[in-house]
Amino acid sequence: MSTDIRDLYQQVIVDHSKRPRNFRPLEGANRKVEGFNPLCGDKITIYLKIENGMVADISFEGSGCAISTASASLLTESLKGKSLANAEAVFEDFHRLLTGLDPAGEGPKLGKLAVFSGVCDYPTRVKCATLPWHTLHAALTGDGGKVSTE
Repeated sequence: MSTDIRDLYQQVIVDHSKRPRNFRPLEGANRKVEGFNPLCGDKITIYLKIENGMVADISFEGSGCAISTASASLLTESLKGKSLANAEAVFEDFHRLLTGLDPAGEGPKLGKLAVFSGVCDYPTRVKCATLPWHTLHAALTGDGGKVSTE
């Protein structure tokens, strides 16, 4: 990871972990899924309000490490107002980024999410960063219930 990306990674993670965006319960949510990472102790609940095939609103609650919280915060910022198909595509691109299948972060329209490209170098942190995304995926597909990284 280049020094510039590493510095940006640090700034974005710190900012979003200290001041997470969309951190609240969501009134009128029509999908809600809980996620848990037993390795780190991260717990998250993703709330979605789906209207006409779009993510009309999205939020999260929970407790976790800085990476998990920042990932959830960026997730909500990135997906609000997107179509369900687009949200699923971003999930796939982000998953490829964190599993090392797209190490340059060149997936379509990852934007700020590309700062997570270095996480794949730290396997124990990948689950922290992907927990919100797997929880989101369960909400998008209607699998509901609970998600675990184990």
